[in-house]
Amino acid sequence: MPAYHSTFLGEESSDTRTVGNLSLLPIRTKYRGPAFEPDQDYDIVEETLDLFRANSFFKNFEIKGNADRVLIYGILYVSDCLSKLNKTMPHREATRVLNNLSLDNFALPGDINFPLNSLYLPPKTKADAELLRSYLSQFRQELAERLLARIYQDDENVPSKFWLSFTKRKFMNKSL
Repeated sequence: MPAYHSTFLGEESSDTRTVGNLSLLPIRTKYRGPAFEPDQDYDIVEETLDLFRANSFFKNFEIKGNADRVLIYGILYVSDCLSKLNKTMPHREATRVLNNLSLDNFALPGDINFPLNSLYLPPKTKADAELLRSYLSQFRQELAERLLARIYQDDENVPSKFWLSFTKRKFMNKSL
């Protein structure tokens, strides 16, 4: 059974901005950044959260386009978020922890400590690097917020055990 790929692969067109080989897809968000609003309610953040649990079982992933690279980054970031949470953490503390994680300094493709340099091309210029950093920061913030909404959907004081059971899984045997 093959892994699930991004539905945004077909929507990549000439007007979709790319940095390196990472598409800057639209995100429905309240955070400031370079991402523009999508036409529909379903965006790359929702797709990442929908496909996270199914794709986390796969050790191999065939990349079919630039949107798949955004999906891979999002899945690895969700894994990092889940590893920072524990079974007794209330919603307020989890929000604080994940906000700090999403705003922390992180490696970009081309940096020495970026774990997926073999899959991603580095940005060509400093302006492209700053654009990618602000896009990924916006993406990480929105992803963390929507992940918390799903994890604490049933109870504000206890995270869902069905989400936390994926803390040990490593998609493609990688982590950010």
